[in-house]
Amino acid sequence: MKKEQSFDTKSGTQDQIEGATRNLTGKVKEATGRAFGNPRLEAEGDIDQILGHAQKKVGEIKRVLGQ
Repeated sequence: MKKEQSFDTKSGTQDQIEGATRNLTGKVKEATGRAFGNPRLEAEGDIDQILGHAQKKVGEIKRVLGQ
């Protein structure tokens, strides 16, 4: 028998929470990188903020669609 592949999808609320957390982590990284003159850490913080914002928006869309 063939076993069906299962996909574990996150709820919209969970995506919103994780997105907000990632956004906050990015802000801390960016500020730390700026304070210590570390452009790589500052850039990582920028990327985390962008990805966190996007994940939060995905969560909002999921909630609107009822997923």
